[in-house]
Amino acid sequence: MPILYSFRRCPYAMRARMALLVSGAPFELREVALRDKPAAMIAASPKATVPVLVLEDGAVIDESIDIMRWALRRNDPEDWLAGDDADLIERFDDRFKHHLDRYKYPDRHQADPVEHRAAGLALLQELEQRLATHANLCRDTRALADIAIMPFVRQFAAVDRVWFDAQPVPRVQGWLARHVASPLFDQAMLRVAPWAPDA
Repeated sequence: MPILYSFRRCPYAMRARMALLVSGAPFELREVALRDKPAAMIAASPKATVPVLVLEDGAVIDESIDIMRWALRRNDPEDWLAGDDADLIERFDDRFKHHLDRYKYPDRHQADPVEHRAAGLALLQELEQRLATHANLCRDTRALADIAIMPFVRQFAAVDRVWFDAQPVPRVQGWLARHVASPLFDQAMLRVAPWAPDA
């Protein structure tokens, strides 16, 4: 079966796991210790970042959004691909992630965290407007855009939860809470021991 190299707390790996799980695709989960990345993962994907999906035929998919789309093209029981807003996902993968990193790790980036927090919040206002129409970003039921973006919003919220909870984005806050409380997210976040080649 396909092998997924993953790291539990990585937002990219989270969304890949959730799409694989909802699709019902069988896969072997290999939790990676980031300080001791397995040679097999690096051989499959020299960029050495999770997630990496190695297919039965040896083909490798090492971008999380591509893993999501691959799994859903095989089986999409909730029709997530109908909510694949590629432009919105790209905006959050690019601009929101840029600001998130500089808000969460200002010393690493020599950045002003307050400036980047404000820029991230401005992007969340776009989600707030979308959620005025539907319970989720593209429709009432969850879809690919929700699961692709949610792990990064979760990370943003966790930097300063008191501040986040006080912001005027109640629909985003409720949307995030629902996804984090879902059985699918619980399943995707199960703790497993790091994989070792001789395990």
